[in-house]
Amino acid sequence: MRVIKEGHQYVLDGFENAVEGSQYLQFIDKEPVKPDSTELVTISDGTTNEEVLEVLIDRMKYLQAKFPCRENAIAITNLEQALMWLEKRTADRQKRGVEGKHEK
Repeated sequence: MRVIKEGHQYVLDGFENAVEGSQYLQFIDKEPVKPDSTELVTISDGTTNEEVLEVLIDRMKYLQAKFPCRENAIAITNLEQALMWLEKRTADRQKRGVEGKHEK
């Protein structure tokens, strides 16, 4: 893995053909509209942490069905917990009316 833009854009290596740059991962990138504004504007569209976790959960469940083991089961549980906490954070921010804003 190589960071292109910290927190937002990454280059991932292939596994069997470990050539750098075979995969890109782009997260959504938002910045305040104005320096002192809490309103955000999208600079680069991309995915979210939640979406990546959903992909990982799906993949781990697929692998667990083929090659079941305790470690896979624990990894799935922890990925599902991570997703649950991020979804809770979003729900809490929506309740407070600060989701999508640069506010705590």
